[in-house]
Amino acid sequence: MSNKLIALCTSRVYDPQIHGFINRFNELVKAAGFSVLIFTINSDIYWEEDRQATEKYVFDLIPYKDIDAIVIMDEKIKSHKIANKIISKASSYDLPVVIADGHYEGCSCINYDYEKGFEQVVRHIIEHHHIKRPHMMAGHRNNEFSDNRIRVFKKVIEENGIPFDDSMISYGDFWADPCRVATRELLDRDEPLPEAIICGNDIMAITVSEMLINEGYKIPEDVLISGFDGYDEIYFTEPKITTASCDILDLANVTAQTLFETLDTGKVTDAVITPSFQANESCGCPEHNEHPSILRNWFKESFSRLNDDNRVLQFITSSMQTSLTPGELASHLESYKTNNTLIAVDRKCFEEDINYFTDDNIPNELKDFVLIYDTDHPENYKDGTLDITTKYENQTEDVLTSSVRQRILELTDSGYPLIFNALDFMNRPIGFVCYFFRDYLISNYTNTMGVTNAISTGIGGYINIRYQRTLLSKMDEMYRHDALTGLYNRIGFQNDLKRLRKLPEYYNKPVTVIMSDLDGLKFINDNYGHAEGDSSIHTVADALFNSVPSPSLSTRFGGDEVFSVVFGECDADAIIKNIDAYLDEYNRTSGKPYKVSTSSGYVISVLDDSFDISHAIKDADEQMYIIKNRKHLDRNFHSTPHEPQQS
Repeated sequence: MSNKLIALCTSRVYDPQIHGFINRFNELVKAAGFSVLIFTINSDIYWEEDRQATEKYVFDLIPYKDIDAIVIMDEKIKSHKIANKIISKASSYDLPVVIADGHYEGCSCINYDYEKGFEQVVRHIIEHHHIKRPHMMAGHRNNEFSDNRIRVFKKVIEENGIPFDDSMISYGDFWADPCRVATRELLDRDEPLPEAIICGNDIMAITVSEMLINEGYKIPEDVLISGFDGYDEIYFTEPKITTASCDILDLANVTAQTLFETLDTGKVTDAVITPSFQANESCGCPEHNEHPSILRNWFKESFSRLNDDNRVLQFITSSMQTSLTPGELASHLESYKTNNTLIAVDRKCFEEDINYFTDDNIPNELKDFVLIYDTDHPENYKDGTLDITTKYENQTEDVLTSSVRQRILELTDSGYPLIFNALDFMNRPIGFVCYFFRDYLISNYTNTMGVTNAISTGIGGYINIRYQRTLLSKMDEMYRHDALTGLYNRIGFQNDLKRLRKLPEYYNKPVTVIMSDLDGLKFINDNYGHAEGDSSIHTVADALFNSVPSPSLSTRFGGDEVFSVVFGECDADAIIKNIDAYLDEYNRTSGKPYKVSTSSGYVISVLDDSFDISHAIKDADEQMYIIKNRKHLDRNFHSTPHEPQQS
């Protein structure tokens, strides 16, 4: 990888305007030896700085130490907090930042001259069409952009001898629903409609036009309509809307030029773009279309969204969620929907004993990204295995971390931009997906939002369901196992015995029941305490469990008696010797003031339909007591008057 790297921060890469910017900008910087890494969210923040939007984590993944400059499309992200955070981090690395359509101190900034562009529209309506009774549909009250456009409106009508009063302004808040309310209020006035309604943006112009037409008015015969911004939608309305276009391709051209100047000189530079006025049918002028290629993409993008195969994405998501292993999860990612993707997630996502989404410590920990999928190498995932154990040195929490660095740098050689989305679930980031399309097809860009959401939900669901399985397994262990010894309890033993005795490999084969009972439990409890008694029971259970072969069921029914059921041929006498040897070694090294010993007995039967486990346990218990009584008599015979006797 010989190219230098530019980070482009934006939103909604599938939007035809932004897609057009990316296409033009990438071609310009590619010719100068740069590769573009795009960090994008799938929705605008709309200046709601405190709105929880975990996908903005993608901007935390910028590899500042590896890039040469950053471009921020401020009006597309719509968050000063995000922009300021990126600018501050870039400053610590001495990286130049170029702001496309915004202004921040210390950065090279490109801005549209909105006031001049809007003035062109107002003058056209008032002076070209000789309107004497105009009305303005403004944006939000006390909004900088709206107030500036109101000021322009007042200035132009005053110059043309039209007196202003407050009734000439309505507030549509730059959006369709509030604009409908304002338009209805205008229609309900007890006075003729104005000759022209000059709108502060195209969305409101489209809304006003549609409402007037629905009320039986003709546009432009009865009322002239104008907008502002040059949204693609205005070319699909009837009539097409007069506007001033903030040309996205001009922005791409000037952004690239400003970037080169900033890198060459090391100095901050500013540039201004004047929106281009476009008269159209809504004011009575001839039809005008702009950027046919972007319009075609607008249609393709809309068509793609309507016809996206959601069934496939839903299948991917549900299959990932119900996977039993990380390898199985990765195997479900192979689909035409996930073509040209790299997917990296935090290694801690696969730790079974933590709840990734409720553990308060996880957000404060450095994410250790591991590559779980690479479209170009499906052979690594088809067999359902996935290496998540390999540790990498010099891991960083960015998209050029060591586990994926070489692969991503390799992909920059294609000459097309790499697009990064954050993966998040339950408002917690879990990783990122890198899209490496080898074309500019807008249908591919459109798919990113749906694919990112499907993968996020699939991985998040897998983590939650896996943790639930872990909890259920622990509950099952508690339910089926004795808390003191870890051996089966009565319920666990009975359930597993029912399962094993049905298996053909054990039917009509020998089955051995070995019963062990701790010697002298009362003596230990009375002289050293019940905690030592419990410890001794646990030791006998360990001796039994470690001495019987597999398959066996080792169980504590209560008290100091433990037993094992051994399936198949076994040497019961050798097992008992192993139990005694285990305890001898324990006594030699434990340092306890008493010895732990056990008495053991056994019976051998056949596992057939007539086999009764209750009778077998009773018979083994009787054999054990024969041994215990024999040991008791032998101990009494050899004991001295001063030697304590155990019972």
